[in-house]
Amino acid sequence: MLTTHPPTRAQIWLLAARPKTLPAAVGPVLVGTALAFADGHFAFWPMLAALAGALLLQIGSNFANDYFDFFKGADTHERMGPTRVTAGGLLSPAEVRGGMVVVFSLAGLVGLYLITVGGWPILALGASAIVAALLYSGGPLPYGYYGLGEFFVFLFFGVAAVAGTYYVQALTVTPQVWLASVPVGALITGVLVVNNVRDRTTDAQANKRTLAVLLGEQGARIEYVALLVLAYAAAIVLALDSLWLLLPFASLPLAWRQVRDIRTQRGRALNQTLAGTARLSLIFSILLSLGFILTSL
Repeated sequence: MLTTHPPTRAQIWLLAARPKTLPAAVGPVLVGTALAFADGHFAFWPMLAALAGALLLQIGSNFANDYFDFFKGADTHERMGPTRVTAGGLLSPAEVRGGMVVVFSLAGLVGLYLITVGGWPILALGASAIVAALLYSGGPLPYGYYGLGEFFVFLFFGVAAVAGTYYVQALTVTPQVWLASVPVGALITGVLVVNNVRDRTTDAQANKRTLAVLLGEQGARIEYVALLVLAYAAAIVLALDSLWLLLPFASLPLAWRQVRDIRTQRGRALNQTLAGTARLSLIFSILLSLGFILTSL
């Protein structure tokens, strides 16, 4: 007779961290670091701190969404995504809030070191990132409930993450860095789009007006495809400087698979598309980073 053992505390906290989303936090740091290396500014400790900060901000954001969505009624038993620990009763709201405070505090400690390296711009960036993570689904006017989630994810987890990683190593930002942040941000935003397409029905019931709710299912799927097209179009523009920067096109088969799935899959099947999009963002970023490094050699 088979028995099902309840998850351990460690497994529950890992579930709350949503590990399938974490590759998206690594990609921007890789790209920013590769650009710094290519320009002769690579610095190991600032790079490592930027990576730790990016992962902590992603985990903290996941905890915050779990906590605030529970109180706003967005997480119900009808939800198609992985179990949310607060709504599922695996952790109490107080525990999740405490975890959120701990993770953001750790991010703040990492930020203190980076401030000594990069000064007030890093202070402003770090504080803004934490506030944005909290206000996605928290506060009186959570922007994730008003169709602005994609914009802020693109801005903070794409543009700011790439540029910030480069800045703490080079203490400046070049036009090429801003351009390289566009495809990275587009693919990370695609992860959120899949999430919102999957949860469109339950979000609408909870009055959570994501772009998937506002645009409708077909409009949101077009949005997803447009983000992937933007990513590869930006890679073409970057490749005007070096053909090595066409390396991200090696990820096209994986991208095509995600496009096919976003068009044909529904409900829980989109959980695999979400994970696949996060993998795509990481693989694309690795290939783009390799292209920058090879260009510099």
